[in-house]
Amino acid sequence: MKNANLYSALCAAFPSNLGSCAVETDSGLCYSWQDLEEASAMVANMLESLDLPIGARIAVQVEKSVEALILYLATLRAAMVYVPLNTAYQSAEMAYFIGNATPAVVVCTGRNFGWLSKLAFKAGTGHVFTLNDDRTGSLLDRASQFPRSHAVRPVLPDALAAIIYTSGTTGRSKGAMLSHGNLLSNALVLKDYWGWRGAEEGGDVLLHALPIFHVHGLFVAIHGALINGSKMLWCARFDPQVVLGQLPRATVFMGVPTLYVRLLAEPGLNQSVVRNMRLFISGSAPLLLETFTQWEKRTGHTILERYGMSETVMLTSNPCRSEDGPRLGGTVGQPLPGVQLRILGEAGQALPVGAIGAIQVKGPGVFCGYWQMPEKTAEEFTPDGYFKTGDVGHIDAAGYVTIVGRSKDLIISGGYNVYPAEIEGYINALPGVAESAVVGVPDADFGEVGIAVVTAKSGATLDPAGILVTLKAMLANFKIPKRCVVVPELPRNAMGKVQKNLLRQQYQN
Repeated sequence: MKNANLYSALCAAFPSNLGSCAVETDSGLCYSWQDLEEASAMVANMLESLDLPIGARIAVQVEKSVEALILYLATLRAAMVYVPLNTAYQSAEMAYFIGNATPAVVVCTGRNFGWLSKLAFKAGTGHVFTLNDDRTGSLLDRASQFPRSHAVRPVLPDALAAIIYTSGTTGRSKGAMLSHGNLLSNALVLKDYWGWRGAEEGGDVLLHALPIFHVHGLFVAIHGALINGSKMLWCARFDPQVVLGQLPRATVFMGVPTLYVRLLAEPGLNQSVVRNMRLFISGSAPLLLETFTQWEKRTGHTILERYGMSETVMLTSNPCRSEDGPRLGGTVGQPLPGVQLRILGEAGQALPVGAIGAIQVKGPGVFCGYWQMPEKTAEEFTPDGYFKTGDVGHIDAAGYVTIVGRSKDLIISGGYNVYPAEIEGYINALPGVAESAVVGVPDADFGEVGIAVVTAKSGATLDPAGILVTLKAMLANFKIPKRCVVVPELPRNAMGKVQKNLLRQQYQN
């Protein structure tokens, strides 16, 4: 059986000189390719020593570090399942994720060990380790006792590699199951489509300033560099001045639109700073045409915008090579090789070019379903195997896709998905609250922010600021609405449904 383990493919792409630098951090540390291989072997050996079955879940909520990347690689090579969790998640959210994923191992920061270990052990997790962003923690202490070589466990292409939690507009978060085959196929397609350059062509260098707990930073960016044997310049967090200082040493940068907005606000951004850059990529949220145009005028570079989802990895992309066509602002480009994309009307009929409808996709990167949700999985796929993205858009005669909205009221704030139904559930449970509606409105910095519109129960008095303070103790900060407004009643249509479109119009300024 040919080993379809994603790590084997990544490792095979490492350069011949394993002593050269693979990751250089913003604190001046350099990790060689040999370091990545040996350290991930040690952690993989440690995980296997716990007598866990193949496919055991490893839930991880830690700050960004190269050691966290090594843990991900170790999980792959041990044929276990990586479950990255946003570092902003609080106790109520973490209790759900641990209860749903039933991880055999939880890895967290040392400062969260007290409360998080209690949640994990209560849910039946057998092992809780700590990992900090300063190369300390019980995970590393334990792994240091194990050999530096490890035989990568063989798996089939459909073996589960990761579970990425993505919420719906109703109910709790869903775990999108991505296989080794899903992730490898996408990495190989993007390597070619985005023209990653090998050492013989001068070699690309990726400036990595994204978080690594979601698809963009973990799969698109890191897989892109590793499958090409390219060095990464590693920023622990996004700081526009640090990024500006590193740009002359890089050739590829990936960011959410908010990062481009913040870089444009820096006086030091000019054509000299980006003189060695080959490619700027934007995703995870819509890129405003104004940002696209300003960036081109300021730097001389045209941002490449693309489109993907947690359930599908990357689906479409504007062209990288000029011979493949122009990069068009306001679009997410054309379907990637191997991706089938169609636009359907409300009755399920195929729509003509330019008509707006529901976006459905099929391809090797599309996930195999939602964790422990077979009924939801069946509901989200068509009889002929297309995944219903929930996005609404159109496609032009040249094949360029434009996304015009989301059918499920999703808010994308600073590149993070915010699901109104989840926030409304917490607000509605607060004392004195009768009902709430959370809507997204445009924001110059974050693209969109949430506005909570709340009504009070008879005789109750609500404090809008107090509601936001209470939510901050319960939810990740990126989910907290920017404003809270108390109103006598919510607008409704004849069927009694809240008219969120009217609320968006009312509060968008």
